[in-house]
Amino acid sequence: MSGQTFNLTDQTNLFKINYYKKSENVYNSYNVLHGRIKKKHDFVGKQKFVAVPMGFAGGFGTGNLPTARSAKYEGAIITAKKVYAVCEIDRESIKASKGDKGAFVEATKESVKKTIETYMRHSSRILFKDGSGELGRGYAGGAAVTGDGSTNTPYIIELDHDLWNEAMFEEDDGVNINGESTYLYIDEVDPDNYKIKLVGTSSRLATLVTGTAAFGASDVVYVQKSKDNDPQGLEGIRDAVVGSTSLYGITCQRRWKMVVEDASGAGINPDRMNGVMLDVEKKCGKVPNLIITSYTQLRKILDFMEDQKVYNLPARNVKGNLSYSGVEFMSTRGAVGIFTDRFCHAADMWFLNDNYIEVHHRPGFGWFDDDGTVFLRLSGSDEYGARYGGYYENYIVPPFHGAIKNLST
Repeated sequence: MSGQTFNLTDQTNLFKINYYKKSENVYNSYNVLHGRIKKKHDFVGKQKFVAVPMGFAGGFGTGNLPTARSAKYEGAIITAKKVYAVCEIDRESIKASKGDKGAFVEATKESVKKTIETYMRHSSRILFKDGSGELGRGYAGGAAVTGDGSTNTPYIIELDHDLWNEAMFEEDDGVNINGESTYLYIDEVDPDNYKIKLVGTSSRLATLVTGTAAFGASDVVYVQKSKDNDPQGLEGIRDAVVGSTSLYGITCQRRWKMVVEDASGAGINPDRMNGVMLDVEKKCGKVPNLIITSYTQLRKILDFMEDQKVYNLPARNVKGNLSYSGVEFMSTRGAVGIFTDRFCHAADMWFLNDNYIEVHHRPGFGWFDDDGTVFLRLSGSDEYGARYGGYYENYIVPPFHGAIKNLST
């Protein structure tokens, strides 16, 4: 009757069979950009060193023998960041499936699925942000903070309208305010008014309520426990300042900088897109091979490309399936696909070369099972916990990419 007895080892093995490969597939294909970039799992040691040539070697001249110069090299330093997702499984649910391994699988299925989705949402957010863990920033001209952080009277804060991205906020996400360690969770998201409702403790919010003051421009909502702990992201590369910002240990300079155009509120058009594509090619000799933008900008692109849409009519099940099959931008080296990502800010457009974006993982990435079991007893709780994730850094080589920011929305 041993098959009727629940034990963590047997159930962990069953868990691996049913979920490890599925989890890996989700991680490698959740969105277009994350699915295309290189992923390495050989990052060992304290840091990883990557030699970066910053110019040409040798010397040239005519009429007389030239003097040679050695190539200039810099060393990019990659440091792993800790990125996790956790789920909790009720012990009673596990016991209710005792003796039926299939039932155990079903009992954990939804929890596992949601954990992986959460992790990938987190990773996608990281890839488009700046490494700070910031979700949103206060709005100096906004309404005063109200509430007391209780379930019935949550804090209500208004966030900067221009920086707002609805994808950054989901009900039940955990957050911190500024550098505080106290925890709050998002009770409700109000995208029409750029507001979120928070339940929990924050001395800063309590002070603002007392003073009938707004959540100001210097106030920030961070992912819980993540302030300045994220891996590097595209915004961090884009917004680096020449001479004063360091990217992977190298001071930002002419050959260690992304091509960036500030549209200053102007609209997107083919000439502006062509300009960035050509500037990237001129800078590094490589053409971006994909464009990522927001749904807002894609609508504008579809409008001015109306006469170039390609429609795909399926052979079967035609009803409800008529749609354009894709949008491409013609570069000097051929067609480049245009894709959307909800974590891309409404005013942004990215011109990327996925051959020069890598995710460097430490070995053992995935479900944590170093103790011989995925499921760990939670102290003081009638539940088991499972952890997913690991240690990695996004390595985005700046000069091979371009961006347009502050487009009209």
